[in-house]
This record gives sequence, structure tokens and C-alpha cells, in this order.
Amino acid sequence: MGRNTRKRRSPLATKVIAGAAALAVGGGGLVWANFYASAHESGPSHNRTRSAGAQVATIQCPDVGQKLRKVPRGARAGVDRELAQLDKQITEAYARLASTRQAQAGDASYVQNAILGPLKSKRTAALDRIGTNIRRVGGNAPQGLDRFAGCRGMGVDQPNDGNAGNGQDDGGQGEDDGQGQNGGQGQNGGQGQDGGQDGGQNQGDNGNGAAGPFAEDFVDINEVQPGSRDLENGFAANGDGGSQGSFTAVCGVNENNLFNSDNLIVAPGVDNGAHHTHDYVGNQDNDAFSSDEDLANAETSCQNQGDKSTYYWPVLRLQDGTQEFDAGDLGGGAEGNVGKILKASEAEIKFVGNQQSDVVAMPKFLRIITGDAKAFTNGVANANSSFSCTGFEDRQVTDKYVLCPEGSQVVRTSNFQSCWDGQNIDSANHRDHVAFVQQDGSCPNGFQAIPQLQVRLVYDVPAPTVENGQVQNPYAVDGFPEQLHKPITDHNDFINVMDENLMNEVVDCINSGEDCQ
Repeated sequence: MGRNTRKRRSPLATKVIAGAAALAVGGGGLVWANFYASAHESGPSHNRTRSAGAQVATIQCPDVGQKLRKVPRGARAGVDRELAQLDKQITEAYARLASTRQAQAGDASYVQNAILGPLKSKRTAALDRIGTNIRRVGGNAPQGLDRFAGCRGMGVDQPNDGNAGNGQDDGGQGEDDGQGQNGGQGQNGGQGQDGGQDGGQNQGDNGNGAAGPFAEDFVDINEVQPGSRDLENGFAANGDGGSQGSFTAVCGVNENNLFNSDNLIVAPGVDNGAHHTHDYVGNQDNDAFSSDEDLANAETSCQNQGDKSTYYWPVLRLQDGTQEFDAGDLGGGAEGNVGKILKASEAEIKFVGNQQSDVVAMPKFLRIITGDAKAFTNGVANANSSFSCTGFEDRQVTDKYVLCPEGSQVVRTSNFQSCWDGQNIDSANHRDHVAFVQQDGSCPNGFQAIPQLQVRLVYDVPAPTVENGQVQNPYAVDGFPEQLHKPITDHNDFINVMDENLMNEVVDCINSGEDCQ
């Protein structure tokens, strides 16, 4: 399978994360001890496998990018680079966690002293540089950023709320001057726990160590109740009023094999800023170093050549031992994303209307992220993707991969925020400039309804087998290595690069009730 070739590379491209060489085996996955002893607890619809001990499975750090609500435009490039550095520090610390299980078994304080303590020091320095970047352009740096420096060890169970690892309250910079208001005290390095690791290898690790997914991450679609997922936030269907039309963008399924582990929205100018590989359809010049001018002048895979938008999402892989093109690369196997990349058999990209009103045109270069690539450690507040099976799409789950019956295909769905603040094409945390509709389908005060992007991806996936608490040949979305390939981390990204005439056509179709493409 081919790969995307970047036109420019940063020095980060030549650096290998600490310990990666020691972690690469077979399919390039992470090797660590079999801390994940199986113990079963029956849930209402399926069995969950939980860690039998209190072992540290991964590292949970406050997501500083979500905390920075007001960053002067002149400082954003420098701040984004430092945020990417924070992500890199976590992946390096996670690599050390994964490769030192024997040492952890013999020393109850090892995780704290050898991993979390040094990580906190590095994060403190990066947070200080964020403040320096803001002050350099005359801004008021948020006070107390260092409260977000500390991280803690975390088990394999999903956090229950949106504040996990982020202090007691939001710590956001809610005022226009960028001052931190009511910042919660961040976690400052919970004790590493010894948990009785035996140093042996997990024989059911699918080439990925204990980096997931696990049996508990899967559910038989027949055990999911119809309508069981709350579809109001981001998944609400259009009502009988408002704008009832649609516009479908036909852009293929990445036939050009455009892949990279960048993220132009979150980490512009940073090679491997995503730490996982993306599929791209639409714009063919999408990497970390693409300017808006580059995007506007690029070729597109969309049938309508006026649509040079970029639509991208983490690849789906089958952990079957396949050596992909990125098996030894950062973002790929060197960071735990192993196995065969599965290309979607269908990629339905559709724009729909609003229940209560007409929609207005999206501004060119509007950026929207839906879902949260760090939802396992961040908590579920921004999680917004769904798994289902063809023939069962009234049953949707966000925190599980689905096991589909023979003849049924896996479906990934992402419905984007459809309210815009009327001014900004992006925001400091890449979320505040857009919003989901309220319960009645209307936009919040100060926001305007724009066409809602809905992405539906269909895959032919060999059904994994789950027996005795073990999963064989699982599939999983690519992700940050410390997220353990949890399904709740699925996400989707979009930059609008439609020309003005096409965007006006999209709006006219939706507002007039027509279905166009």
C-alpha cells in the first residue's frame, strides 16, 4: 500500500521516541507484561473484562489544548507546537511505561519516580513556553498553567465523566484577556502501582502488547438495544421543519492511498502531530505543512472539482500481523498502530440542514473536529462517533466496537457540529467556534446554522473471535498509543475548501428541500 510523501519535513521527523526501538516486535507493536488478568463482571447487555489488579495500564494527563480558550492569533503557531510537544512527551512516557513492566513489579514507586516525575518536569517546561509565546505577542498568559503539568497512572476502565484527569473544574480561559478562571487543581502524579506483573508476554496480544483492543471493547450488535444511544447530541435527524434538503459529496474512498500521521488542524507545522495514521479523501495536498493557499490550489478526489475540502479520519486496522508500509514508522507500528489498514468500501459524505431554520454558507477554510482522539483519558464529554452494522443501524454504540453477523458490514458514523459563531474559522481549542444544536434543534445564542456534515464509512471486516475473555484478530481505529485503541477515541476532521459557487449551491439545495450532489 502506498503512502503520502510530504513536501517538507520538520526536525521531529528524524527523531525516534525514547524506547521505540526496544518496543518494536513482529508487527511493530508495543510489548509489555501481561498485567491484564481477566476477571469478568456481567453488565446489563454484555460481559465486561476488568483488570484484576490495580496495575497502571496507561498515563492520564490533563488535556491542555482543551483548556486554552483564548490564545492571541499571533501566538497560536508557537502554542500549537508546544501542545504537540506535550503529546510527544506523553507518548514517550507511555513507551517507557510499556517497556519497564519487570522494573515496576519490583518497585512500587517506579512509575512515579522514573516515569511520572520526569514527565511532570518536561510538561512544566512546555507549559512555561506556552506562556512565553502568549506574552511575546502582548497577550496575557493564563495564570497557573503549571497546575496541568502532573499526570497519573490509569487502569484500563473507561472514565465516567468529561473531567477525568483535568482537575476539579474546567480551568479554562473564559475571559477575553486569556486569564485562567477558577482553574481546578490538576493531577500531580498519582503513585505508580506495582500490581504483580510477572514480566511475561501476553500471548493473546495480536502483536500489540497490551495496548488493546481487549475483549471488553467489543459487543455483539444483537446485544445492543435499538435506540439505546442518545442521538440528540450531534446525531439528531432533521425534523419536519427548517431546511430539509441535502448535498452529497462524492469523493471516493482514498483510492490514491493518501496517508500520513499529521494533523493540520491541531498540529500545523509538526510532523507526526497525530501519532496515528489518517485516511484522506477530497483535498490531495493535506499534511502538516499545507497552507490555506496550498489547499486552495490542490487537486481533489471529489467528483465536483469545486470541492477541495479535506475530509480525514483515523484508519481502521485489522490486527492480523500484516506488515503495513508504516510498520516501523512513528504514527504506525512504532507507536502501537499495527496490522492491515482496511479501506472503506463506502464513504458517504453528506451535508444536511437544520430542524428549525435555513442554513447559511460555511466560510472557506472553516475547520471542524468532531469526537475526541483522547476520550479514553479525557473522559467522554467530546466523544461523538458511533459504531454499528449494516442492517442494524438503529443500534449505535460509541464506547464499543461491534461484532456484526455474517453478511453485515461494520459502519462508522460521525455527525459534525452544525452551528457556527459567525466570525471565526478556528479557535484556540479548535472547538469553541462551532457548536452542536440544542435539544430542540436550534443553535445556541450567537451561533448560526450551517450545513451539517455527516460521514458514514462502511467496512468489510472479518469478525473477530472473543473467547474466554480474549479477542483474536481484532480491528481497531488508529490512535495515540496511550489511548489503548479504545473505540470511544474515534473522531473525524474537516476543512471546508469549497469554492463560493459550490457552497452557495449546497446552501440552496438544503434550504429548498432538494437532494443534490
